[in-house]
Amino acid sequence: MNAPTQRTLIIACGALARELRVVLAPFGSAVQVEYLPSSFHNRPEQIAPTVDAVLTARSAEFDHVAIAYADCGTGGHLDAVLERHGVQRLGGAHCYEFFAGSALFASLQDAEPGTFYLTDYLARHFEQLVFVGLGLDRHPHLRDTYFGNYTRVVLLSQTDSAELVGVAEAAAASIGLAFEHRHVGMEPFTAQVRRLIPLRVG
Repeated sequence: MNAPTQRTLIIACGALARELRVVLAPFGSAVQVEYLPSSFHNRPEQIAPTVDAVLTARSAEFDHVAIAYADCGTGGHLDAVLERHGVQRLGGAHCYEFFAGSALFASLQDAEPGTFYLTDYLARHFEQLVFVGLGLDRHPHLRDTYFGNYTRVVLLSQTDSAELVGVAEAAAASIGLAFEHRHVGMEPFTAQVRRLIPLRVG
């Protein structure tokens, strides 16, 4: 059995809460998580300074700290913060890549660069995070401004749920895009998270 060798704090995007609870359940209280607002999906400029503040305030409480974010639209600013603190994050440019795995994500992008991606969380909260968050409920004419260069929505699902697929398909229809579904499961994400935790094998 693998067990953490150190007390670990993970600073994480709130949109990953459901999946992280599953992955981290075997580790019990040896791994703690501080979740940052999922609304940072629409405000990526807030990610790096907020992570910096939490690292400054809490790092001394733990033997090891890691970050459950990709770059997530920070344009390298998050990596600059993490380099200064000597902390690692999940690999990739964004959550779509670490959920799908880099190889599958690259093939999807090569096939159609104009793809808008959804995870389970983003599909469930599409109305609030995307439709309302981007003001499309009040200003529907902004649809072409935001999505004029997209041709499809791809759901990268973690769970095998027909209901969730239906929700995602309806989300795609609401912004006038074609819909595709790829069930990617939890394996790529699980491998990425466990890479961040110092483990003892035995």
